[in-house]
Amino acid sequence: MKKTIRSLSLLLLFISISGTCVFSQVSGKVMDNDGNPLIGATVVEKGTTNGTITDIDGSFSLITNEPNAMIEISYTGFTTMTMTGSNNMMVTLSGGTTLDEVVVTGSRGKPRTVLGSPVPIDNINAAELRASGQVTVDQMLNYKVPSYNSSNQTISDATAHFDPSELRNLGPSRTLVLVNGKRKNQSALVYVNDTPGKGEVGTDMKSIPAEAIERVEVLRDGAAAQYGSDAIAGVVNIILKERTDGQISANTGITTEGDGLTYDLGINKGFEIGNGGFLNLTGSYYHQDETNRAGEPGGDGLFGVIFGDDDILNGNTPWLQANPDLGMTVGQPNYDKFSLLANAGLPYGDGNEFYLTWGYTGRQGKSFALYRAPYWITDDAGLLTPPGEEYQGFQPTFETTIGDITFSAGTKNNFSGWDSDLSFTYGSNSVDYLIGNTINPALLPNSPTEFDAGAYSFENIVGNFDLAKNFGDLTLSVGTEARLEIFDVRAGQEESYIDGGAQSFPGLQPSNELSDDEGSRNNIGFYVGADYDVSDATLVGGALRFENYSDFGSNLSWKLNARQYLGDKKGALRASVSTGFRAPSLHQIYLSNIQTLVSGGTVSNQGTFNNVSDVVRGLGVPALDAETSFNITAGITYKLTEELSVSADYYNISVDDRVLFTGEIGFDDDDTTTNPVEVVLNDFAVTSIKYFVNALDTKTSGLDLVVDYNTPKWNVVLSGNLNETTIENDEIESPGVVGEQGYEIFNRKEQSRITSARPKVKSLLGITYKMDKLNVSLNNTYFGEVTWQHASNPDFDQTFDARILTDLILAYKLNDNFRINLTVNNLLNIYPEEIDPKDDFVTDLGGRFRYPWEVNQFGFNGTIVKLGATLDF
Repeated sequence: MKKTIRSLSLLLLFISISGTCVFSQVSGKVMDNDGNPLIGATVVEKGTTNGTITDIDGSFSLITNEPNAMIEISYTGFTTMTMTGSNNMMVTLSGGTTLDEVVVTGSRGKPRTVLGSPVPIDNINAAELRASGQVTVDQMLNYKVPSYNSSNQTISDATAHFDPSELRNLGPSRTLVLVNGKRKNQSALVYVNDTPGKGEVGTDMKSIPAEAIERVEVLRDGAAAQYGSDAIAGVVNIILKERTDGQISANTGITTEGDGLTYDLGINKGFEIGNGGFLNLTGSYYHQDETNRAGEPGGDGLFGVIFGDDDILNGNTPWLQANPDLGMTVGQPNYDKFSLLANAGLPYGDGNEFYLTWGYTGRQGKSFALYRAPYWITDDAGLLTPPGEEYQGFQPTFETTIGDITFSAGTKNNFSGWDSDLSFTYGSNSVDYLIGNTINPALLPNSPTEFDAGAYSFENIVGNFDLAKNFGDLTLSVGTEARLEIFDVRAGQEESYIDGGAQSFPGLQPSNELSDDEGSRNNIGFYVGADYDVSDATLVGGALRFENYSDFGSNLSWKLNARQYLGDKKGALRASVSTGFRAPSLHQIYLSNIQTLVSGGTVSNQGTFNNVSDVVRGLGVPALDAETSFNITAGITYKLTEELSVSADYYNISVDDRVLFTGEIGFDDDDTTTNPVEVVLNDFAVTSIKYFVNALDTKTSGLDLVVDYNTPKWNVVLSGNLNETTIENDEIESPGVVGEQGYEIFNRKEQSRITSARPKVKSLLGITYKMDKLNVSLNNTYFGEVTWQHASNPDFDQTFDARILTDLILAYKLNDNFRINLTVNNLLNIYPEEIDPKDDFVTDLGGRFRYPWEVNQFGFNGTIVKLGATLDF
């Protein structure tokens, strides 16, 4: 690895020294019609990726690649202007729509406006993200982009600290996340619990501090031919601030139930460095208390049935009478997060620029497992019970320490008209497990009460070299990417896993460990893309990308797209067709562990065996291969007036050989013989096994709609997503012995996690009224119904009704630099429909869960009231 880093660094230095170009400097100020400075307006040298943003007084300075360059200036809600660059430019932008904004995602060549792009792109600036009323980036996008879904999880081990996020309900693995156009590393965690996104690996969206973000571009189209693996559903490109002003923000909030206290502090400050360079620094801290919305059944419908004890079932024990909620804590986890991030750019030589991004985010969190009632675990040898008190059971905690690193450095140059970008990127994510307030019963009376249960980590090292050049009406782009990925697993302390292990989560064992050499792979990719302006109104384009992976082999993806302007460039028809792929993640290939879960009417240890193990291969399961996709997108967008625009885009995405995480495969009903699967169960002392396999074909189709009305006083956005995912397999079977024995590997419940765990209809209506000192925003989000399916009995299925959540945000400007805000999330205190177990004690775990958690529209915290203040300096 050190050799790889050293080689890339030397290549970067070489290109940095050798770049040459004729350059010129432009500068000026950008204002609105009332003469107020527009902070964060985008200033781009037309036809290139060279650009900057305005600072606190609307001013900007930009070194261009050639004299008399055309400069394109845009800002959300205002009409884009193009003019010849010069010094001391005074630019006034008039109110317009988001179709006029310039974006860089979706094309490896020159930037285009949202209207001019051949594929649908959402461009959401920092002010709009704040106007969502949310705190973390994943939730900001959840309440701004209808096709993006993310919700809080509970009682799901480390998944509760990540909250799976996805585009177009295609799973977290199929959305590529970029930071400043560079690939962001995935998280170290596989979502293996019963939540949306089960079996998937996503990006830790909580790892980027919102205070550092200038805007987010969401490409709603397959883009594997341009960006490589994972971009089947689309791309989220997080653009960081380059401005040189400063801002301090502080907020605090609490639910109307009196729990879930939050408070945060963020500082962002930019500095001018060198000749036209910038350094933007961000530091932030966030704290969140847990919430509790557990059911209160009185009796224990789970263990009353398992033990056949009517007193437990009906609540006729002293402990149950004192604890009608069964001791549970069901809600958002407790955690503390701190982030540091630096983003810098420094011009040098003749029009070259060196850039660097570095960030670190650390989180420490605590979530809760099922309470170990005294009739379940009957003794703790006084280890958890205070002296002199009667044993009352205990609630284990699942405590995580999460670290995420982002680093990217590179140089942009120009060689004879070719814009080049050479970069080195490193990213890592780690999750360390501590199981607290628990015991290993087999070790009593000498059991520890907290256990180091092991750790996962994932890192990637990426080198990119990209070239782009305009040949009149033709823009050509070519490039290459080399990537090294490493998945590492560390075992926990011995007491955490021996003899059944710690209650709630037996630790990772030495047999689960992976070293850097064992859990790694490399790949190299090459791409070529072209956009051709056939005429002033017609654009056609395409891309081709070849990738070779050291583990599964090669893939060739392609894309074709087109755009036709309508009505004097007031509107456009756009369409694309493409193929794509997703490489199976290293996590899915190498993950193995044992978990304590509720299944089949009992609580038991279940084993996950990795794809390269002798056990799985002995059962005839082949090595994981790449998923492949076929995408079609077609739409229309039109600017009806300078203030009003509409767009509609249809999509159809087929994914073949999708990697799935099987359901529990256990003992059959034949007690007279032992089949090969049961031999494995007996050898490893588990009641069931699970593994990853390519076995699923799906088709996802839908429609995105956006109506945007924007004036200097009013901003009204109505947007919606209609989405339908179907399973195309006639039968979902596992190759090898498991299939031959007739085991069902993906039951009705697991299938519904893909087809109906997220809303099929989601829409947003955001209204903002801007006065001299007061801004009022009212956001309404419609979450359509979701359906939970029982594993085997359709009579136990439940569809949870649609809900509308309303957020109110009031922002008052005390002076030009200081404002306060009041936010009320979920103003009307809306909760999901409650679970109806229909006499099935597993559905709500005997009454422990009041609200659905396996399918989840928006969490269940109720109303949250927040107060904040912001100082610009």
